[in-house]
Amino acid sequence: MSYVARVPAVDPQTVTGAGASFFEFCGQLRGRVSNSASTWGGHVPNIAKFHLMSGLALQREGAGGVLSCKLKEMTVLKTSHVNTCAY
Repeated sequence: MSYVARVPAVDPQTVTGAGASFFEFCGQLRGRVSNSASTWGGHVPNIAKFHLMSGLALQREGAGGVLSCKLKEMTVLKTSHVNTCAY
């Protein structure tokens, strides 16, 4: 299945300003810049910062969620597989 992205991802190596600091922070925090972060961070870095931190909080146990980290990670992997993500 092929698709056309509505909002193109941005190459983290070419971004300057707030987007560049977001990509640097994202790399330090998660070890990589995800596809969604490269889209959000390149276009709306201030919203991307909020999205990154709230997403991390929801993926951890003890942040008010009722699902275990194992089940959350299995859901992420299954969704990636269904959407034919290459990671």
